[in-house]
Amino acid sequence: MVETEKKKFRLFDAVLMSVVVIMVVESVAPAAAIGPSQFFWWFFLLILFFIPYGLISSELGTTYAGDGGLYDWVKQAFGPLWGGRLAWLYWINYPIWMASLAVLFVQVGGQIFGLKLTGWVSILIQLLFVWVVVLVGNKPVSESKWIMNLAAFAKIVTILALGGLGIYVAMTRGVANSFSVHSLLPQMNLSGLSNLSVIIFNFLGFEVVATMADDMDNPKKQIPQAIIYGGILIAIFYLLGAFGMGAAIPTDKLSASSGLIDSFVLLIGHMNWFVVLIGIFFLYILVSEMISWALGVNYVADYAGKDHVLPQIFAKEDAKGMPVGTGYLNGIVATILVIAGPLLPDQNIFWAFFSLNVVALLLSYTLMFPAFWELRRKDPHTERPFHVPGGSVMINLMTWVPEVLLILTIIFSVVPMNGSAAEISAKVPVLIGVIITIVIGEIVVRYAEHHQAQLENQTTKD
Repeated sequence: MVETEKKKFRLFDAVLMSVVVIMVVESVAPAAAIGPSQFFWWFFLLILFFIPYGLISSELGTTYAGDGGLYDWVKQAFGPLWGGRLAWLYWINYPIWMASLAVLFVQVGGQIFGLKLTGWVSILIQLLFVWVVVLVGNKPVSESKWIMNLAAFAKIVTILALGGLGIYVAMTRGVANSFSVHSLLPQMNLSGLSNLSVIIFNFLGFEVVATMADDMDNPKKQIPQAIIYGGILIAIFYLLGAFGMGAAIPTDKLSASSGLIDSFVLLIGHMNWFVVLIGIFFLYILVSEMISWALGVNYVADYAGKDHVLPQIFAKEDAKGMPVGTGYLNGIVATILVIAGPLLPDQNIFWAFFSLNVVALLLSYTLMFPAFWELRRKDPHTERPFHVPGGSVMINLMTWVPEVLLILTIIFSVVPMNGSAAEISAKVPVLIGVIITIVIGEIVVRYAEHHQAQLENQTTKD
């Protein structure tokens, strides 16, 4: 009877969780910046990236269950050193992302309330955003469940309103961009392809659904269904929002930071109470999004710290077992970035930080697909509750096609595709940031490895 009562996580719950946690509203504008051809890219990446990614996540998550997630899979495939590198990249994207949303929070707040927030006032508000997220994110999820429920409502209302207004304006006044067959086809503009990383970013994170396997009646069936249905629903929501923006703003005038509010203002015709309400919803979404991601990211880093592949500060927990060491590190890194932001040569600080965060996360997932392939090769006899279908040819396609797509989008994101000043100023700072992030990560992982070796030697001597 007790076991029966535990199984309460239904397919509907898993799909809703994946949509609410993984759908990031602030990335609608960067994806829409691709232009009408983004609709082609969504379907292209849904088939060639998301479906293999979802199926592989289902197999790995049900076969190698545990709190470590991606870290566990990579460690089992390639050893602790590569597991540590994965854990670093997976973690570091979070405080960088937090810094980008702190910048966006101030920009949107000033936009909807008509305030000119600059200098130290702007930085202080950004720091307040960071530390509110850190302190609330260090609490058990049971104490902040209402935050997630309200965020779900705010996200769905915002996207449906944007898509609904876009359809209404398209039918009554026309649209700001051409949606002809030619415009919907990929333009193969290499500089524009850098935004494809945002679409892949919007698909990532579904492996967290696999952590709910113990609470499902039939995880072998429900996990793949939840991932696929959730991915399709998220794609629909994003495309609705993207259409609303495409109806309101010409692609070449779309701002990655203010595009959402700009779209509502243009669709309605002026700033009014409804736009302000949507803006408040959006501000709340930014805070709640960081809180919802804190647990997943912090637990992976905490797990890696306990496994001695990251320094022990990552493994520091409070009396309730919450990974507060990682939480406070998030705040420290984000604080440094917020204060340093005004010194960047590219003063679109949100986009600079957001791009770096996207690339760091994508780099961590480049290890997932080879890990799947390697575990299939060296561990073929382990029971797999869910098994990616197909023979060796299909498994190779499932592994290496999305891997190549990941690598290409990373290259497009950090390497200038032409010699224009805009390309250089937008991408070179991100490229430098990526190099610095990787170098610091290698130092951190090697330090943890060296420290653990010293402890083991000392134990042996004693």
